[in-house]
Amino acid sequence: MVLPNAFGPPAARGALRQRLEDFRVEEELSFTLEGAGEHAYLRIRKRGHNTAWVAGELARLAGVAPRDIGWAGLKDRRADAVQWFSVPVRGPEPDWGQIEDDTLELIQVERHRGKLRRGAIACNRFRIRVRELAGASAVLAESLRRVGEQGVPNYFGEQRFGRDQGNLEQARRMLAGEMRVRDRHRRGLYLSAARAFVFNEVLAERVRRGDWCVALPGEALMLDGRRAVFRSEPGDEALERRLREHEVHPTGPLAGRGESLASGEAACLEAEILAPHAGLCAGLAEAGLKNERRALRVVPRELDYALGDEVLELGFALPAGSFATAVLREIVDYRMAED
Repeated sequence: MVLPNAFGPPAARGALRQRLEDFRVEEELSFTLEGAGEHAYLRIRKRGHNTAWVAGELARLAGVAPRDIGWAGLKDRRADAVQWFSVPVRGPEPDWGQIEDDTLELIQVERHRGKLRRGAIACNRFRIRVRELAGASAVLAESLRRVGEQGVPNYFGEQRFGRDQGNLEQARRMLAGEMRVRDRHRRGLYLSAARAFVFNEVLAERVRRGDWCVALPGEALMLDGRRAVFRSEPGDEALERRLREHEVHPTGPLAGRGESLASGEAACLEAEILAPHAGLCAGLAEAGLKNERRALRVVPRELDYALGDEVLELGFALPAGSFATAVLREIVDYRMAED
């Protein structure tokens, strides 16, 4: 799956994730914890574990089912990640400190009345080091300036598709009726991979056309930082300003049941791009997913950087659901250190 860059090939190259601390992410919840309620909220730093594994350990400690554990978003195993989990407490408070070791740190415990739901994140804050950096610093600085001012294509990252795109291949088999998946978590991963692939296909073509951050006639637009979507109207003189100032963004499809919010030229273009993937889209609809939208553009907030001796350190914040690698790929041609 070759995805085009918005601003041409990056002028610099380097290695990512040579150490766990080279990729740090910390989530901020989109609501305030009440300080009371039947759910314990645990803020945990994890290193070398995926989110589902930590949730399983918390379920074991609390004596509840893994499905009772809440989290707002998946965090990569190969990272130094800080995230929240919710655990229902039905009896004496467990000794949460029992989960701590050299890979897990309990930072904070709070109470709240409800379970932590997926997507309840105000933003994810990243601190990333790219090592073995090679490239002209002046060109690199220009790339960083452009990304900060114009944003980047909001691609789903490669981790959504699993190792060697295994999740996508399993999704194809599952939706084609070649295999049954009973595990809810695994089924969700496969469905997410299929939707991400469809979205990336549309966004990639928009990038090739050069209109990924332009409102086509009939475009479905999303308010920045919110999920609210509305259709562009002819003669809206304020729209260009709102697009330029990143108040709104063009969107692409998250395939499922129901009519698309796009119309006119935008809808025709999407239908043309998705025609080769009609079977996959039909399978997602039959699986019960609803037709939704995702912004084609994401603008990193609070972007800062430092250049050292063959090292680039980047800091920025992204809304829930956006991938740090979508930002990195426009700046650095990176390889994973494990490769």
